[in-house]
Amino acid sequence: MSSMPEARVFHCISVDDTFALGIKIGEASPSGSVISLQGPLGSGKTVLAKGIAVALNIDEPIVSPTFTLVQEYCGTRRLHHMDLYRLEGQEEFESIGGEELLYGDGITVIEWSEKIEALLPPHTINISISINDDQSRTITLRGLRL
Repeated sequence: MSSMPEARVFHCISVDDTFALGIKIGEASPSGSVISLQGPLGSGKTVLAKGIAVALNIDEPIVSPTFTLVQEYCGTRRLHHMDLYRLEGQEEFESIGGEELLYGDGITVIEWSEKIEALLPPHTINISISINDDQSRTITLRGLRL
C-alpha cells in the first residue's frame, strides 16, 4: 500500500526559482493530475502554472484566465488552466462544466481552488504559497513526490 507523500516546503527567493519549481512539478505530475494552487494575489500561482506548462512542452504564453475562467493548452499532455478568482461559487463552477475537467486526462491547474474545495478529487495535489516579509515565497506541496 503506497502512502501519501509528506508535505514538502520550498523557499523560492525569485520568480525564476518559482518557475523552476513549476517545471519540476509538471514533470512529476502524472496524467489526470489536479493541481490546487492557493495563495494571495501576486504570490506566484500563475508563475508556477507557466513552469508546469513548460514541462508539458507548451509553447503558447500562459496567462491568468481571470475573465474566461478556463484556458486549454496542448503540449505533450493537455493542460487545463483555471483561475477561479472571479467565480461566485461552486454552483457557477458546476454550471460551466468545470467538474468534468477535474476527472479528465492531462493536467488541470486551478488557481483560487479554495472556492471549489468540496469538489476537488481526493488525489488533488495541493500547493499553498505564502509571501514572506522579504518578498520570497514559502511554497508547501502536498500529494506529489518530487
